[in-house]
Amino acid sequence: MEGLKRTPLYEAHLKQNAKIVPFAGWEMPIEYSGLVEEHHAVRKAAGLFDVSHMGEVTVIGPDAVKFVDYIVSNDIFALVDHQVLYTHMCYENGGTVDDLLVYRMSEYNLLLVINASNIDKDVAWILSHKGDFDVKIDNISDAIGEVAIQGPEAQAILQKLTSFDLENIKFFFCQENVEIAGVECLVSRTGYTGEDGFEVYMKPEFTEKVWDAILQAGKSKGILPVGLGCRDTLRFEASLPLYGNELSPEISPLEAGLGLFVKLEGGDFVGKAALVNQKQEGVAQKIIGFEMVEAGIPRHGYEVLKDGVIIGHVTTGYYSPTLEKNIGLALIQAEHAKLDSEFEIQIRKKTKLAKQISKRFYQKNYKK
Repeated sequence: MEGLKRTPLYEAHLKQNAKIVPFAGWEMPIEYSGLVEEHHAVRKAAGLFDVSHMGEVTVIGPDAVKFVDYIVSNDIFALVDHQVLYTHMCYENGGTVDDLLVYRMSEYNLLLVINASNIDKDVAWILSHKGDFDVKIDNISDAIGEVAIQGPEAQAILQKLTSFDLENIKFFFCQENVEIAGVECLVSRTGYTGEDGFEVYMKPEFTEKVWDAILQAGKSKGILPVGLGCRDTLRFEASLPLYGNELSPEISPLEAGLGLFVKLEGGDFVGKAALVNQKQEGVAQKIIGFEMVEAGIPRHGYEVLKDGVIIGHVTTGYYSPTLEKNIGLALIQAEHAKLDSEFEIQIRKKTKLAKQISKRFYQKNYKK
């Protein structure tokens, strides 16, 4: 696959007979033993993901908190040291630049974790808003390896490899300088599956050592290496958005139903005026959940129709391995967003009946 990047775990994936596909400019494993088996492993035991393709940007300096608070929608001033926050960067018109995690290491040192497909765009956008803020911004993505262990057995497995009591890392907090299998790591209790788990950051050259150690430690617990395929079905069941699907330059956080992470009552941030206007006037389009009434699997991009008129499109759709039914998320005209209302999905050359349901497809199992 010419021109694509490889993570530090590329050779490890080949050893595990992974199916490798192009993704966001990278050669990434989409599955190993099979999407459904890997999906169930995360829900019932544990799965290990290679997420080294994600982007990392440091913001360091006296104005670090003030600057990041200005470029994201959530309240960075509310964070304490080692706390992690989910938020969005928005364009002036309210559309989404990216969704990201912000790690507060200290008042003067913040780490932004951004989507792999958006690294260059995000870094350019962040730098363009630096202005007179007294901060140093560095894209350190190539200097970081990252794995994610997710599932009900995640803590028990990872605990075997460290003397640090992982019970001390609360949900959406992190700890620096944790030795995992003898490697110094940053460990956060975060993830993208709806399950308890940890994301582990380290120098790239040690990533395979940590990966192998976690798989070995989790053998008796049923851990599996898991790919991008089940990462998508897992996050989707948990109604976690994917940039390019439920969020985009044309879809604001409010339209995506993520108003909880948009603090309009606080200080100014890029895009705030447009989002205040959306809030006051009401959004014109909304992300909604649905299930298929008639047989058929909805896919990203399929049209949503009401009485033969297009009212939106599917943003994500799958057969849900956990719920054992065909469900989806769709962006539709807000006037049609009503629970239990019916509409049609254009699946190839046929329309199939669907019904709007709550986006809470799956009860998240985070450790509070």
